[in-house]
Amino acid sequence: MNPLPQNPLAASGSFAAMKSVPYRLQFTAYVLAMMADNIEHLISYWVVFQKFHSPALAGFAVLSHWLPFLLFSVAVGGLADRFDPRRIIQCGMVLFIVASSGWGFFFLTDTIQMWHAMLLLVIHGCAGVLWQTPNQLLLYDLVGPADLPSAVRLNAMARYLGILVGPAVGGIIMLSLGTSHGIIFNTLFYLPMLLWLFWAPMRDKSIAMRRFAVRGLADIVLTMRAIGTQPVLSAMTWLAGLTSFMIGNAYHAQMPGFAGDLGHGDPGVSYSMLLAADAAGALLAGIALESWGRLKGTPRTAIMLAMCWSGALLGFALVRIYPAAIVLLFCAGFFELSFNTMAQALVQLNAPSDIRGRVVGLYNMAGLGMRAFSGITVGLSGAAIGIHWSLGLSAAVLLAGLCLLYRRRVREA
Repeated sequence: MNPLPQNPLAASGSFAAMKSVPYRLQFTAYVLAMMADNIEHLISYWVVFQKFHSPALAGFAVLSHWLPFLLFSVAVGGLADRFDPRRIIQCGMVLFIVASSGWGFFFLTDTIQMWHAMLLLVIHGCAGVLWQTPNQLLLYDLVGPADLPSAVRLNAMARYLGILVGPAVGGIIMLSLGTSHGIIFNTLFYLPMLLWLFWAPMRDKSIAMRRFAVRGLADIVLTMRAIGTQPVLSAMTWLAGLTSFMIGNAYHAQMPGFAGDLGHGDPGVSYSMLLAADAAGALLAGIALESWGRLKGTPRTAIMLAMCWSGALLGFALVRIYPAAIVLLFCAGFFELSFNTMAQALVQLNAPSDIRGRVVGLYNMAGLGMRAFSGITVGLSGAAIGIHWSLGLSAAVLLAGLCLLYRRRVREA
């Protein structure tokens, strides 16, 4: 592998990864798949909320979506170290299609029960874990090391572009086709990624031929020991774990409740606008970071941005004025993408090449898997003390934890 530049996070120019044709194709397919993911969330969360009015089920939606990342991210990373990541991603796309088709069947027949919803949410969560870590490793096959930070940022921007476009497209689909036919139609958006991967570039054969054993729990322990001696990797993994454990994206599943409490016009429109504001802030952050390119990527900067994110969500939990809530969610989206992409780029650039999949998998276990517990801190506790209190307290505790992490990082520097 080519040596990394001295300051890799500032090595590439604006939108440098877009110079690669395979990366541009991946970016387009990723946006469509992420859009489909969020259309499914929009339609299924809305129908399930209207039918069951259960904050506990909304909390389970978070648990089921992220618990597979906690349990299987390192194992999937190990598989991606050993086998072709393209085929693992395709398995994830197939499961996404199964989940959307299942929702459509139950909506069409009006036979949806709570256990049906729980099963489909679990299938959707398993699809996600088969997609994300292998897709991050696929970036190494599409761009060179110098352009990797750009690819990481752009893929994060693609994620939020899907979140931004998803509610709008999902709303149009719901109005024109209805929830039942609309969520079945949504399966078509997964096909570009599924099909493109048959022709996507293959990884370096010298890496692909390595036969690392996949050892389950032992892989997690060994990978944790490996990054324990590297301050950058350990700090960014701690950052990912703290932010995901305390908040993650659990407030998205509770957004119908926030929309109703804010009481601004039609709840369905308010719900979509709140999600769109969060995504719009993230999209702007991606464009700004790619265009400007002067924000130095360091662990301390990433932690400070995460502190700003927790502060914005604390304000959102306390405010009862709809325009102010929109502004705060916009700011939250901006800071979330900024610290997440910076942390992810630092991890991918500093991960040892021989265990890269496991290191990225461990980071995803912390950054995505720990979101399962945010279903308790924000979701299930919301049923007991109210969603505003649960989010506000979680944000306040997170802010305190990030302050301690920042002080520790300052001492290590």
